[in-house]
Parts: sequence; structure tokens; C-alpha cells
Amino acid sequence: MQKFHSFFYTFLCSIFILQTGAGQQVGRPIAIKTEYLSNPIGIQEDIPRFSWEFEESEPGFLQSACEIIVSDNLQDIQNTKGNIWSSGKIQSQENIQVLYKGPPLKSFTRYQFKIKVYDSNDQPSEWSGVNWFETSALQTSDWKAKWIGDGSVNPSSDSAYYQPDRMPLFRTDFSTKKKINRAVLYASGMGYYEAYLNGEKIGDRVLDPGFTTYAEEVLFSAYDVTGYIKKDNTLGFMLGNGWWNPLPFKFFGRWDLRDYQQTGRPCVFAELHISYGDGSVEKIVTDEKWKYFPGPVVKNNIYLGETYDARLEVQDWSRSVKQKVAWKNAEVVEGPSGKLSSQMQPPIRITQIVKPVKITRRGADTFMVDMGQNFAGVARIHVKGEAGRKISLRYGEDVFEDGSLNVMTTVATQIKKGGIKGGPGAPETAWQEDAYICKGHAIETWHPRFTFHGFRYVEVSGWLGDMALRDIEGLRMNSDLQSTGNFACSNQQLNKLHEIIQWTFLSNVFSVQSDCPGREKMGYGGDMVATAQSFIYNYQMAQFYRKAVSDFSNDQRPEGGITEIAPFTGIADRGYGDLSGPLGWQLAFPFLQKQLYDFYGDKKIVENNYAAFVKQMDFLQSKAVDHLFYWDISDHEALDAKPEAFSASAFYYHHAVLGEFFASVLDKPADSARYHILAESIKNAIVRKYLVQQTGRFDNATQSAQLFALYYHVSPEDSLSFARLVDEFHRHDDHLSTGIFSTAMLFNVLGERSEHELLYKIATQPDFPGWLHMLNNGATTLWETWAYPETGPSQNHPMFGSIEEWFYETLLGINNGGNAFKDIIIKPQPSGDLTWAKGNYHSIRGNITSDWRISDGKFKLTVAVPPNTNARIFVPALPGEKIYVDATSLNLPYENGYSIFECGSGTYHFSTRAKTVSYK
Repeated sequence: MQKFHSFFYTFLCSIFILQTGAGQQVGRPIAIKTEYLSNPIGIQEDIPRFSWEFEESEPGFLQSACEIIVSDNLQDIQNTKGNIWSSGKIQSQENIQVLYKGPPLKSFTRYQFKIKVYDSNDQPSEWSGVNWFETSALQTSDWKAKWIGDGSVNPSSDSAYYQPDRMPLFRTDFSTKKKINRAVLYASGMGYYEAYLNGEKIGDRVLDPGFTTYAEEVLFSAYDVTGYIKKDNTLGFMLGNGWWNPLPFKFFGRWDLRDYQQTGRPCVFAELHISYGDGSVEKIVTDEKWKYFPGPVVKNNIYLGETYDARLEVQDWSRSVKQKVAWKNAEVVEGPSGKLSSQMQPPIRITQIVKPVKITRRGADTFMVDMGQNFAGVARIHVKGEAGRKISLRYGEDVFEDGSLNVMTTVATQIKKGGIKGGPGAPETAWQEDAYICKGHAIETWHPRFTFHGFRYVEVSGWLGDMALRDIEGLRMNSDLQSTGNFACSNQQLNKLHEIIQWTFLSNVFSVQSDCPGREKMGYGGDMVATAQSFIYNYQMAQFYRKAVSDFSNDQRPEGGITEIAPFTGIADRGYGDLSGPLGWQLAFPFLQKQLYDFYGDKKIVENNYAAFVKQMDFLQSKAVDHLFYWDISDHEALDAKPEAFSASAFYYHHAVLGEFFASVLDKPADSARYHILAESIKNAIVRKYLVQQTGRFDNATQSAQLFALYYHVSPEDSLSFARLVDEFHRHDDHLSTGIFSTAMLFNVLGERSEHELLYKIATQPDFPGWLHMLNNGATTLWETWAYPETGPSQNHPMFGSIEEWFYETLLGINNGGNAFKDIIIKPQPSGDLTWAKGNYHSIRGNITSDWRISDGKFKLTVAVPPNTNARIFVPALPGEKIYVDATSLNLPYENGYSIFECGSGTYHFSTRAKTVSYK
């Protein structure tokens, strides 16, 4: 898209310069990132990329060039000397994805760097502050540690897996005799671990490392532990099963995870690198000299929960004191076979303490705790009891009418008494339950370490005496995503909906984007397709979605198909052979790459995965019949009959369109032409098969079918197809009947045609089906179904959160005009009874704000455009109406109900007479 310039902006800018004086200091680079992260430790990129924003600068600032210096020591960089790389002046307007082009980087090395930029008049900024990135092992051979375990083996029968199985503790002692400059720990523990140094837990991460396909990739984390080191030291690890050592129960009665992923006994891999003042480096690595002893975690499973026997605690197990128990030698084990990769996605942390709102006695020693909010995490208790007293915590999203706990919406993969069976040894009903066995001290505080649950209510049994609100609290856990967006408006129910969507989204990011945090916890591709843009407007998702793409790539099937779920758990519902997934779920692999390119300018993700995408496309082409597909999960949870075959072919068309786009980005004209021809062939086949000529109807002409046709622009009878869609909405009394995909599509389709009043009416219907129906019936997170889910579907499911796109792109009007928000479109579209809306999206290039209000017959809009970008601002206005821009009256170009103002960076205030007709 062209860069936006106008006479009007130039006029305003000249006034500003006259008022303030020319020669203002050029804003220096700030908020500098390496691979999307600030000062990251442990990266493994041979050619890292830099991005930055700008300190406050003059309006209209555009970068014309930049300069980067990199050093391997602080003194040189402080003296503005790049002893590793001095880029010289790079003529470039880019401030994102700027490549390091110095000599090859070394493993386990910190690199310091500074950046300065030049404006369009070639005036330089000051150098930025000192930033740095630190590499880990850039070659597999750089690692010296070994995977170690306790030498135990898993049971020979499935039923035996459910018996107590004490998790191992590992430790090693070491001393330091020289001055320490720095110490870094690189660690991975299968399936989960906690690391301790001298009795202190290292860092605040939980449920580490993230879930991957362990045969292909294993994640490790890097920690600066300089402040933990003493003269005499003990490094220790506590391990849990995680996804690496799962129970053998069969998901939905059919799939055993152990048949589809590499699994094994808990084990740990770690290297502690200690850099001394004399320049030497000592490495403490896991090997057969380490010691182990069984710990107090006697049961733990991702789905069923954790049991902790405090009587089995080993006192001071991670301190340098004489141990009262006989520790045994660890054994070197095979461990997972995947490549060790640095964990770049945000770690899982405890992000909020949730205080209970009500406790009700249910029996002599049983209480029902209402947290007041559905979320994902665990409960923490503060209990006093005699040694051996067992406190059980059973979790659920709701209670039945009689006040008893409803566990049915979070039962692991629907394994329920009288229904689906989980296999030998599995519980009849696989609910979520933790247990703590007291050691008999004063007040004992405990929470599970190696599991997480989806819940609002906790049934506590075994409690001695009365239970008070102070005795329990919820620990909300999630991948600690950085917030990038805010939204609020004059409709308080929409604000509440926005709030519960945030709770829903954060409940479903535990290193994978899941469908629900209780029942399944898996990375379904279709849910990502439906909600990725909504997630991105709210959170920094670059590294999280890069991992998701890697997960799908790691599990690509031998014939080329992409799995329904990644990491793969065996589920391949309505797929196309070789355990591949249905088309709408396979779409996640290329779709997420497109989002990463659009929002973050990430070309590398497309380059790195292009061969896998081509392999996927070859597989899909081999399965198509006359360019069509005939089955799919389709528009999951649509209320009308799903257009299954039509939607499958539409998803195939989407794959081909993305193929043409990726090939163009990578400058592969032959591939681009090939995929263009394929896309046109699929489109024509869809029209021949599914369009009822001269009616605009596609397939069964439901809301879903018409939205698919209009979203993908396949209808040669566009106006008729849209009229048929509107008829369908009216037939449903302006309520939706859409499912997972068409719900996301309806905002684009109606928005493109300026049907904002209809869209607002649909979005704010107070009764069934709709979002506000959920709110009006007590939902604190989104349901999986439009109807209240009592015994099956989840009450914490993100897929209908796609309405967030509407909040940002339509009500606020913040849109990507091209090149990862280098060009910005601000087009607020007031509708319904809204009198104001305000919010922001912090893009990779900087913060974009939109704030509008209708009052006293005036429409007022404030917009902030970040430096080094251009914007096209659409101001809702009546024909011929004067527009005031920062109190200056301007006659602006007018188009379809909007006056259009083109500008560079800065903050702008618009005012005009408010419309008295619908905004269209």
C-alpha cells in the first residue's frame, strides 16, 4: 500500500514547526527487542533480528537510516565501539526485523549493542542505551550435560500406572573459590521441573518446559543465577510427569497419548556455567555423579491432579547441609531424542491471586469454595492438621442446583461413569482432584506444582474445624503474555464481555493455545484459526505463535498432512488419512504464519516453513477430487446444519491462496503462478458445485454457508449472496446461528458492507443465542456452546472470542494498512447506542490509539500514530461538513460517509458535527 502523505498534513506540520522551532532532537531508539524479547538470555538464532520504537520525536518523523554496533564486552559498547560488528549507516526506513550481519556468533556469549537512527533530513539521533542478547548452544555438540534419571522403569501394565509413584529429587554439591562474574543455568526437566539453588527456587516459572513433540524438540530455559551462588552450593531439581510421562488412559475412550508421542520416566538435563573474574568458566553438568532420592509428590498427572505427602519431605534437600537420608547415584538415561531448543515463548507463571467470595459447609469436614471467577490454575491452601490428615481438593466450573460440585464439564476427555471408559486402571469419572497429606506442623501452606485445572469451585474435604476465606486462594496460571491492547466503550455489557474474554484467553495459553483448560488442554488448530487475530490485538503473540507453527511442523505426517492438534495426541477426526486433520484444522499451520507476517513482518517464519507447506499442499492436492473436498469437522457448534463439504473445499481454497501469497513474499514467481491457478480452479469448482444460480445461495444457504461464500469472495453473485445472508439473520430474529469459523467471518463480511447497525444488534442480543446471553446467565468465561453447557462442553472455551476483532478493528477502527502497521488505517465505526469508545493496540512499531466520543451534537476523535508510520484516518461525517483538526478547519476528501485525513506520526484531535443517521 502506498505511503500516506497529504497537503493537509504538510500544512499542519509547518504550523507546528513555526510554533516550536526547527531542529528538534531526533527521537532515539527505545523499547529495543532481539527476536521480540528485551535482553534475552539463551537465544539460538545464528542471525538474530532487531526491532525498536522511538523516543518522543517531532510529528511526521520518518526514519531514513539506522546504524548498529555490537560488542562482546561492556567497555567497548559504552565507548561506542562495535568490536564485533559496526553496520555503518544503513539506508533503510525499517525499524523491525533488522538483521544482524556481523561475523558468526559464538555459543554462550553475551553481545552488547546500541542503535541510532537518522530522520528524513539525515539528522542523527543519540545512540540508544546499551542492550544485549546472549546466546546458548548454537551447535548440539556445544552441550556437555547428560540426561539423568533415577533408573526406574514404567509399569508393565496400564492399571499399575495409577498406583503411587514418588517423583525423584536430584542434587549435586559444588564449591566456588574465585571471584564470580556471572552464573547462568540452562535447564530442562521432563516432563516438568522446578530448579533450586541453595534452598531457593530459581525463577518464577511454573509448569516448565512447554509441551512439544519431544522426539523432535525439547525446550530449555536459561536463568541468570549469579545472585544465588555462595562459597558452598547445592543445585537441585524436583521433577514431575507433565506430558512426558502421561497416564495411559484413552482420550475419549480411543487414543492413548503414549502411542503417539515419545514418553519416558522423569529425567533432567542441566548445565550451570560459572564465569570467574580471571576469565575462566566452570560448568556444573548433570551426569552420573549426581544424587537422587524419592520426593513427596506421590502422584501427578496433567488431567487428574497431584497428591503430595508432606510426611515424605526431605528436609533441606537442596541446601549444603548434611543429609539425614541416603541419597543414591543418578543414572544416565536416554531421555527425549528431540533437539534442545531455547524456550522463547512467554513462560507460564502465577499471574494473579484469586480470592474466594464464598465458602459453604457441605458436610462435617467438607466445604464448597466459590472463587467467583472461572479460570485456570490451582488452589493454594493454608491448613493445620495432624500428621496423616488428607485434604482433598476437587475442582469444577459450576455447581448443581442442590449445591453439589459439577465436575462434568471438566472431566478429562469425557471419561465418565456409565459412558466413555478410560481403560484399565482409569477412574470411572476422570475429574480433577488434588490431595495434600499433612505432616502435622503448625500452619502448612501448599499448592500443586505439576498440574493445572479449569475451575471456579473447589470442593474441599478432610478439613478440620471451620474453613475461612483466608484458608484458601486460587493461583491463576497462564503463559505470561504481554498485554498489547485495551478496549472500553459506553456499553457496559460489551466491556464485561471483553473482560471475560480476557479470562478465557488467558485460561487457554499453557505453552499451547488450548480449547479448554480442564477437559482437553490440547492445541486444536481450528480454535487458533478462529481466534488468532483476537489474541494478537490483546497480547504479544509473536513467539507464542512461532512455537505453535513449530509444533505443527514437528508433527507433520510422513505423507505431508498436518495434524488436527499439535503437539499431536492421536486425535484425527474427519481427517484425510495418515492421521492428518480436517482441512479447517490443518489450516492453522499456514494461517498462523500469515498472521505473524501481517502483524509482525515476520518473513523468516514463512521462509523456514515453506518446504513443509509445499509438502502439505502436495498432500492436499493428492487427496482432492476435482479440486474439492467432501468432509470436515466444519463450522463446529453452528446451530443450523453445517455445510460440511462446502466448508472443506473453502478451507482448501484458503490454503491455495496462502500458497500464492507465500510464494510471492519469497520471490518464487513460478510457485506463485502455480498456486494462483490452483486457487482459481478450486474457486470455480466451488461455484459450479455449490452455487444455486441466480439466487446467491450456497450449499444449504445457512448463515454459515453464506458467510463462507462471502468471506472467501467466491460468489459471482455477491449482492444476491449477501441479501440471502441478511435474510437468514432476519429469519433468526437478528440472532446468529454461526459456529466457530463463521462467527469470526461475520464481523468481516458485515463490516466490509457497512452493515454496522445489524452487526451491533447481533452482537448485543441479550437472549439466546449470543454473547450477552452467556453474561446474563452468570458466565465468567466464554462457553463452548451458545446454550448453557451443564454436563458436556466446556464453560471456558476461547473460540467465540473472535468478537474481539470487532472491538478493535471496527468499534475502535484500528486496522493494519500494510507492512505490519507501517501503514495504518483508523476507521472507527460507531453504531447502535454507543456514545464513546476508546482503546489502543501496541503494534510492533509502536502504540496506536483511537478515542472517540459523541456528545453535545459533536463527534470528537483523538488518534495517536507512532513514529515512522503513516496513517489514513476516516472521520465519520456528514457530506460537506467541516472537519476541525487540532482546531484548524479543513475541507477533506469525502468518501462513503467519512472525511479522510492522511498524515504521519503524531497525536491528532478531530471534531465535527455528529451524524443523526445510522453510520454506514
